[in-house]
Amino acid sequence: MTPVAVPSRNAAADRPPERAVQAAVLELTAEFGNLVTLAASTREQHANTATWIPNQPPDAVVFPQSTADVQKIVRICARHKVPIVPFGTGTSLEGQVNAPLGGVSIDTRDMNKVLAVHAEDLDCVVQPGVTRKQLNEYLRDQGLFFPLDPGADAALGGMAATRCSGTNAVRYGTMKDVTLALEVVLANGEIMRTAQRAKKSAAGYDLTRLMIGSEGTLGIITELTLRLHGIPEAISGGICPFPTVEAACNAVIETIQIGIPVARIELLDTLQVQAVNAYSKLTLPETPMLLVEFHGTEASVAEQSTRFGEIVAEHGGGPFEWATRAEDRTRLWQARHDGYWAACALRRKTQALASDVCVPISRLAECVTATQKDIADSNLVAPIVGHVGDGNFHLCLLVDLDDHDEVVRAKALLERLVERALAMDGTCTGEHGIGQGKMKYLEAELGRPALAAMAAIKAALDPDNLLNPGKIVPPL
Repeated sequence: MTPVAVPSRNAAADRPPERAVQAAVLELTAEFGNLVTLAASTREQHANTATWIPNQPPDAVVFPQSTADVQKIVRICARHKVPIVPFGTGTSLEGQVNAPLGGVSIDTRDMNKVLAVHAEDLDCVVQPGVTRKQLNEYLRDQGLFFPLDPGADAALGGMAATRCSGTNAVRYGTMKDVTLALEVVLANGEIMRTAQRAKKSAAGYDLTRLMIGSEGTLGIITELTLRLHGIPEAISGGICPFPTVEAACNAVIETIQIGIPVARIELLDTLQVQAVNAYSKLTLPETPMLLVEFHGTEASVAEQSTRFGEIVAEHGGGPFEWATRAEDRTRLWQARHDGYWAACALRRKTQALASDVCVPISRLAECVTATQKDIADSNLVAPIVGHVGDGNFHLCLLVDLDDHDEVVRAKALLERLVERALAMDGTCTGEHGIGQGKMKYLEAELGRPALAAMAAIKAALDPDNLLNPGKIVPPL
């Protein structure tokens, strides 16, 4: 597979004139005062910091307090033809928050209120700066929770913008499944509501899902209506070692195919387990492993666990070790969420690049084992973890950037990873998104007509290409 050549959007000629940027910043400062910053360190923090993609900071950062503030910022920037880059907590991994053409970063951290909880309808309305942990702390006393858990304490606006999923997605779905409606500020400063609170609707185009995953290129999310769930009566979980990654993946495949409603089922390969043990001070068996969790009633959880144990035994896994106390489960899942940092600690003074793909569940074992072989044959270090209940897995590639040959081998490995996933009817990204990093794969995955449709939507909603330019859709 040859990646699509993507024309550069970073050339100096594509940037707005300096006088236009200065005029916009002066007007923003007059309107918002100390909520505007030009400090270099703050601007750099509002650009990509997590991957190989270069840090491309904005010219200024603004901290709106309300939807009306976002409208004012957008209208000022639109008047001067200055780019706008929305920012949540900055945990995205494909350069989504970079400002390749400069412009203004809109940081929604202060728009962090839970506006309403409709317990009887199992939904809530929040501002985009509310984080998932903040929301669940707010909901706990009402017996409700928001299920999506990408690991990082991401802002909900960013989670919608990048179509996030996470460890609970196998049971509760991804952000597209739990978002009922959005309020969005468009490129011209108008406010658009994408839907009402009704659980379903056949009224026109599905604008909610159009905005979810658009990564700030079509509008700026200023309010979200989200589905909630009751806190389960019973939660059980634990660890299950396997002799090989293939055996673990095959156990996952059978578990999903027979319909056991597992809430979480995560894969760690041997190297990742070693990293987790060292970083989180655990004593897990250093062999391929599944971390699992079941939600439901006491009876249903017991039944699910028993059936899962039978499947494990059929594939040579076990023994299954239960984390019976809530604090033990919390420690175990925190260690899983710290897997990125644990992996980074395996090889000091290297750059980590986290990448993900997703394949149909029936091809999971084949794809993971082929990727492991590719890593070994390439003489690279890259532990594997995965939300394998939906066929999604990640590798954390640790590369010495001063070693040119190693960098070349690493880049080639990542190309083959995507090629392998696409050949299996998979996708170049299950949850990290496209941003700048994976634009070149979209035509191979979706075809040129799909890209043309995306470009037409972008041109219709953002004719001046001001909203997060240089992301997702390459110029055609």
